[in-house]
Amino acid sequence: MSDAIDEARDWLGNEIDCGPCAHNALQAHGHCHLKHACVNDRYARRIDRFFDWNRALADSYLAHPHFEVRAIAAKHASVFRLPPLLDDPEETVRWNAARRLPKRLILRLRTDPHREVRIRIVTLLDEAELVPMLADPDYYVRLVIARRVGPALLARLVDDAEAEVRRVVAQRIQAEWLFRMASDPEPTVRLDVARRLAPDLLARLRHDPDWRVRHEVASRVAEQQILELADDRDAMVREVARSRLAGVQMRARGAPL
Repeated sequence: MSDAIDEARDWLGNEIDCGPCAHNALQAHGHCHLKHACVNDRYARRIDRFFDWNRALADSYLAHPHFEVRAIAAKHASVFRLPPLLDDPEETVRWNAARRLPKRLILRLRTDPHREVRIRIVTLLDEAELVPMLADPDYYVRLVIARRVGPALLARLVDDAEAEVRRVVAQRIQAEWLFRMASDPEPTVRLDVARRLAPDLLARLRHDPDWRVRHEVASRVAEQQILELADDRDAMVREVARSRLAGVQMRARGAPL
């Protein structure tokens, strides 16, 4: 916690001297306090508290040499002063400006060089505005998109190069697309598909090469399809299949003629 650190140093490591500070007069009015609320301090929380107490001063710090000061000032400054910060060399500054600006001004950050900016931009844009980002070179950007968009755009990510993205698609896409993903090369994707398929549709996966998929099938497949899995090469699959078969046979014996 920055407030617990008993030092007052600026971003260059120099000890802070309130004497020559341009805001020295603010102390008398309780608008700044060394080691607690100071624009010259190296700790972000103290800088943020300074601008929270003195919002009118934020505009004058948007070009400060320390990026933390620019980034925090962007949270408090006049929105009309923020567009130039979209070209700031520091991603934190660009993002803090973007989150307060109209969408028409921040669309160009869809191709920002820093992945964190692009990831956060996804949360600000409408679905139609995310279409160009479906081909983002960073898989995590596409993953965030897959978690957010609706069925129409999800379908475009069915064949994404990254398995983690395809897993999210398999977990969220409309049911009619699941069979398309049932032959995915990644077992965890097929397992997600199996978990969502209705019992009467699971039989297609009973020969899957991955035992986890076959285990899911054996656990939920329609009863008339269990028999084949009772002799599965994997012991856990056989166990669940035979357990279900035993239940079927017991019900059959107890049923009235």
